[in-house]
Amino acid sequence: IPFFFTNTGLGVWIDTEETVFFDFTAEEILIYLPAEIRFYVFTGTPPEILAEFVRAIGKPKLPPKWAFGPWISANHWHKSEDVEEQLDWIHRYQFPVSVIVLEAWSDESTFYLFHGSKRLKNEERLQYENLDFSASERWKSPRQMVDQLHQDGIRLVLWQIPVYKNLEMGRYDETSEADWQEAIEKGYCAKYKDGSPYYIPDGHWFAGSLIPDFTNAETVKSWFEKRNYLLEMGVDGFKTDGGEFIYSDDVLLKNGFSGKKAKNFYAQSYVSAYSDFVGRDRVLFSRAGYLGTHTATILWAGDQQSSSVEMKSVLKAGLSAALSGIFYWGFDIAGFAGKLPSINLYLRATQMACFCPIMQWHSEPAGGQFKELMAGAEGNNERSPWNMAMQTGREDVIEKVRFWHYLRMNLLPYIYDTALKAERNAEPMIRPLGYNYYEEPVHLIEDQFLLGESLLIAPILDESASSRKVYLPAGKWIDFFTGKIYTGKRWIMAGSDERLPVFQKTGTAVACNLPDSLQLGENVGNSESEYQNLHFLLAGESGRQSFRDNLGNDFIIFWQGDQVKTEGQICHPVSWRKVAQK
Repeated sequence: IPFFFTNTGLGVWIDTEETVFFDFTAEEILIYLPAEIRFYVFTGTPPEILAEFVRAIGKPKLPPKWAFGPWISANHWHKSEDVEEQLDWIHRYQFPVSVIVLEAWSDESTFYLFHGSKRLKNEERLQYENLDFSASERWKSPRQMVDQLHQDGIRLVLWQIPVYKNLEMGRYDETSEADWQEAIEKGYCAKYKDGSPYYIPDGHWFAGSLIPDFTNAETVKSWFEKRNYLLEMGVDGFKTDGGEFIYSDDVLLKNGFSGKKAKNFYAQSYVSAYSDFVGRDRVLFSRAGYLGTHTATILWAGDQQSSSVEMKSVLKAGLSAALSGIFYWGFDIAGFAGKLPSINLYLRATQMACFCPIMQWHSEPAGGQFKELMAGAEGNNERSPWNMAMQTGREDVIEKVRFWHYLRMNLLPYIYDTALKAERNAEPMIRPLGYNYYEEPVHLIEDQFLLGESLLIAPILDESASSRKVYLPAGKWIDFFTGKIYTGKRWIMAGSDERLPVFQKTGTAVACNLPDSLQLGENVGNSESEYQNLHFLLAGESGRQSFRDNLGNDFIIFWQGDQVKTEGQICHPVSWRKVAQK
């Protein structure tokens, strides 16, 4: 995203689809521009500059509240029994899960039919009722599976890829072949400037495939008519992978963009089309994007290896994304690829993910998607807590990890309120210290972040460490787990073998959903539509905090000494307690 701002009050946005080069030195900033540009300069504080930039492009697309609960995923779940097995583990260990992602669900030919299902002939429009699942050995009843997931409070997200696939030698699929021919004959696919179909070049993902041209209204209509039955079935969203498929300047899209612009623009046209298709109550989970990606989708950080080095890079990427207008973002806990992570890395990554916008564990296919580059785990390489326990012989890991899943659901009211403020105020959910504390020397601190107005998180990124140095900005900060008070504008040592450093700023409140014990880290289920106890953790002798949710609450809680008051629309009983101890 061709946008940056400085700590001196300058922001620059180059509004172009073509490639832009930025060269930052100690003395100057050089920008190498294409011929056609729109150049915008902003001034102000970092929050002011970022908000103006985001609003200039478009309002962030707020995901539904359930998207902020824990997600689970593994590439090798490819049949009904795999989903049923995961549900068994979830129930056995009482894990709260909001979303399950299935990547290996489709026939790997059309990417819209469940594996083994058949489209009945002589039907003008593809509908759920027009499909024959009886011959499927893998997916016995997709509709029944969706209903069961929904009964358990779990939403279903299905993987997608924007190609008319070039099938391998010796394979033939009647439906895929018909789609391929239709795309060429009716001009649904991207083309070269001479009018011939564009094919993904050799050496790239899905080489030899056509790609749909989403700037063509007829392409969009045809593409989503084939997928509409999935929404009829109750599917809750799509993992819109890929999109970086234009590798030639000679490509010409229907809207007149040549390859120079289409290279960046294509990924955005792809997710925008899906965003229009699914509406506001479903989600997209994407990897590629460009200017405006925040108006269409949640993003994830791509396929990382299971290592401390990768986790450090992931956090930098997330903070960079946040300062580029991408507010709803997540990563694969402890990595996606290679050998299984160590237990320490798995726990530390889970802790960090608990305080990120999206919390998800995921893993590559059995045997390793990148086995030519790095070996995967022997046997089952799934990054689920139960598989990690089985593969390492560490049964205690389940309880340790479950605490952070419980805490995530405890914090869901605060996290969703932060997401609402991101949409309304154009401010990132997570942000580096330099976003709020730009007058302090914090601009090179890339391993701490703020979650909303109240919480400062310092992940322990070295899997062998039990504590770390933490910079606390101006003000007073309260250890979220012990209640100890610290004065800011200094470095401290914090953390333990079981906890990462988390601090709440005095004068703020954190909204929680807690069980009757009113203790953090205990089970409240996976529902986002009710509270066991809507409880506020009040930090400091005085303060105020606004709060909104999806259930009609919209009020301010403020306190002075022992006096606590609320003002506004309150639809649920509210309790509170002070969290500080001297």
